[in-house]
Amino acid sequence: MKEPGGNSKTLLLRLEFTRERPHRAVMDKPRLEIEYCTGCRWMMRAAWTAQELLTTFEDELGGVTLLPSDTGGCFQVRCNGRILHDRKRDGGFLELKHLKQRVRDALAPGRDLGHSETVPTAPD
Repeated sequence: MKEPGGNSKTLLLRLEFTRERPHRAVMDKPRLEIEYCTGCRWMMRAAWTAQELLTTFEDELGGVTLLPSDTGGCFQVRCNGRILHDRKRDGGFLELKHLKQRVRDALAPGRDLGHSETVPTAPD
């Protein structure tokens, strides 16, 4: 950009994002991390899993962080550093209801998960 008179001028743009600090109660709640392989294109799976866990555990969780990884085939769900699900270790992706049970066992062991808790009964 040139100013009148021919001098070059650098245009600086400064963006500031402000938001209120999270309420103290939210900051004290456990947080989940979902680390996913970017090469495998598992971001949408990680986002969907985060949405499901936030919906189910809205009172127990302080948040979910998505962490892109360069490690091939990585998909881990951690709670405060403790691995709750590792796709490689567990032999594949857990069904969501089983993942919710593991998260529940870590966050609120006495909590009933409703339909995710029921065991199908054999027909008579």
